Amino acid sequence: MDGRSARELLAKAKRIVVKIGTSSITDEKHRLDPEKIGRLVSNVMGLRTRGKEVILVSSGAIGAGIGRLNLNGRPKGIPALQATAAVGQGMLMQVYSKYFGEYQQPVAQILLTAEDFNDPRRYRNFRNMLSTLMKWGVVPIVNENDSVASDEIRLGDNDILSAYVAIGASADLLVILTDVDGLYMGYSGKGNRGKLITTVDGTADVERYVARSSRGFGGMLTKIKAARMATAKGIPVVIASSSEDKALERILDGEEIGTLFLPVR
Repeated sequence: MDGRSARELLAKAKRIVVKIGTSSITDEKHRLDPEKIGRLVSNVMGLRTRGKEVILVSSGAIGAGIGRLNLNGRPKGIPALQATAAVGQGMLMQVYSKYFGEYQQPVAQILLTAEDFNDPRRYRNFRNMLSTLMKWGVVPIVNENDSVASDEIRLGDNDILSAYVAIGASADLLVILTDVDGLYMGYSGKGNRGKLITTVDGTADVERYVARSSRGFGGMLTKIKAARMATAKGIPVVIASSSEDKALERILDGEEIGTLFLPVR
């Protein structure tokens, strides 16, 4: 199937996991940005009015904590990161509850660690709880439980978490919203991003296109890894810019926004 035909089929997606990165909901001082969050919530509600089920995987707890505590940057030690997340997580949910509340849309907070996916009993409980929330019309807001996660039980990145959630939820589509337009070929590192790759076959070797500066925590390489995980289970993935107006609705309308990773069949 070619990219155009695959994009047209995205409109049929019923259950959609949307992952949003920290920079897409915070300002330059790491504080939660009401305008960005309001735009995201409006975007999600655009899908809800179409009868879609949406699960939101949201970064931002540590970033919100950094801003609230007026820290100079991201802490490096695990205890400091955990404490910063504990401060920021409540703020994050408070803001989401406020903006979703304007649409009378109930939300639920779900904090997960790797154990919730690796332990069969906990994984079953997660799936059952998620299924119930979907039946009730709730928008789950998922994050890694940074306040208690140790190196041994960390998933390590919310991109990877979103893939686990998409698989566990039997989602029809995973959308990763970030601060770039998608995956570029020919990136020079000197202001030239190169050519946007609109469609990636499930078996194509695209890791080589990723710039060295984007290979770290939360970079494009982890997004590709997440896409590999989801597409291997038959779930298409779109990596797109969060700044695109009504990006989620336009993706479902078949517009060529971002990079579409075709599922492996």
